[in-house]
Amino acid sequence: MSRVCQVTGKRPMYGNNVSHANNKTRRRFLPNLHTVRFWLENERRFVKLRVSRKGLRIIDKKGIDKVVAELRARGERV
Repeated sequence: MSRVCQVTGKRPMYGNNVSHANNKTRRRFLPNLHTVRFWLENERRFVKLRVSRKGLRIIDKKGIDKVVAELRARGERV
């Protein structure tokens, strides 16, 4: 399973590890993903989403019903 937030679309970034001697080697910056179950009251069921912490803040702000509607409008299966 790819490390992508379903709400924000955040993906791993790439950059460098820089040592004290200024040697540079490639590394990945991974998003802070969590698998969370949300209760959809209008459908009377749980949905499981893989979201970043920023995605959780968006869900807190907008509400899970609106976020799920936007996911479905994008064509994502929820």
